[in-house]
Amino acid sequence: MFYRKYGKRIMDIVMSLIAIIILSPVLLLIAALVKIKLGSPVIFKQKRPGLNEKIFTLYKFRTMTDARDENGMLLPDNVRLTRFGRMLRSTSLDELPELFNILKGDMSFVGPRPQLVKDLVFMTPQQRKRHSVLPGLTGWAQINGRNGITWEEKLELDLEYIKNISFFKDCKIIFMTFIKVLKREGINTEGMDTAEDLGDYLLRTNKISYSEYCIAIEESKKLLAS
Repeated sequence: MFYRKYGKRIMDIVMSLIAIIILSPVLLLIAALVKIKLGSPVIFKQKRPGLNEKIFTLYKFRTMTDARDENGMLLPDNVRLTRFGRMLRSTSLDELPELFNILKGDMSFVGPRPQLVKDLVFMTPQQRKRHSVLPGLTGWAQINGRNGITWEEKLELDLEYIKNISFFKDCKIIFMTFIKVLKREGINTEGMDTAEDLGDYLLRTNKISYSEYCIAIEESKKLLAS
């Protein structure tokens, strides 16, 4: 109980400060390469639901270009995701700016990964309980398949984690994360260059209708605008 209430946050502050200081040359090098290869902005910012579904700004290194078609619409992800961007994602180096999210208190080192706001609106009330703890840089689902498992399995693993938070389990998850990153396992959904959104998955597998999909998307837009 002490660890969950106090120790976890203390560990996050200490570890994120140490990591930022030690990795500062790496952060600066990656920032310079992103600037050269992909342009500005170097940092990709996106709204995500955090603790108690409070929306916060997530930081990542940019991995895509802003290439658009003749109508000014962004090209598909697989076109805009460059070879350099794929390397950043496959090594999880694009996630390093989230160390600042951890230091700020938006995130923890370990917890359910912060999904998109438009993923949130497709979750069941039970699945949304994953937001009762801080989202994590890594989590139980990440070392048990990451994007190589179904959305249902991923969300069930998140719920399993929040019921059994402990110092030793968090240490195990952090250690196993390094192993998974080195092996580059489960980076993307099979057959896709980027992970599939929950709503798109539910629509593709006929678990919701197109009208239900559209209603939920509008709800997510309202959350982002509020």
